[in-house]
Amino acid sequence: MDSRQPTLVDRLRARAPGASDELIAEYRPALVRFAYGYLGDSAAAEDAAQDVLVKALGASSTPDAVRPWLYRIARNHCLNLVRNQRVRGEVALPDRPTFVDSRTGHLTRLVRMENEAELRARVESLTHDHREVLDLRYGEDLSREEIAHVLDLPPSVVKSRLYEAMKRLRDV
Repeated sequence: MDSRQPTLVDRLRARAPGASDELIAEYRPALVRFAYGYLGDSAAAEDAAQDVLVKALGASSTPDAVRPWLYRIARNHCLNLVRNQRVRGEVALPDRPTFVDSRTGHLTRLVRMENEAELRARVESLTHDHREVLDLRYGEDLSREEIAHVLDLPPSVVKSRLYEAMKRLRDV
């Protein structure tokens, strides 16, 4: 007899009551933040996250690695939205990743704003590929293996892009 508690993946696969609500509660805020990095618009990011969760919950199967799977769906969805907007001449892909804002106090806020401005300028000088892996690694806290899954790249390429991006940031 197996005494372990069923995981979220197990409950999603079994279509257990409440599993979809748990998935939404756990991943929606991160997906909104991630989508905002591509779309640059809060309402569009909310819509994109909702679309991603609907796609995921409607999928015929749920992989073991839910987190990178959701980010991959979100990335593809956002890139499609951006491509469609470009075709219609509406908007371009944002040039920089977004950063989590967790400031306290006026002096702390000022110092962090100055540091962020300097970091933002350095990050903007990187290629899109380098910015994307940095955002997934440090903005979304995904492992190299998860990033490889999201971007459909070998882990060695992700590792080398992270290394190159960090080296270029230090060299600037």
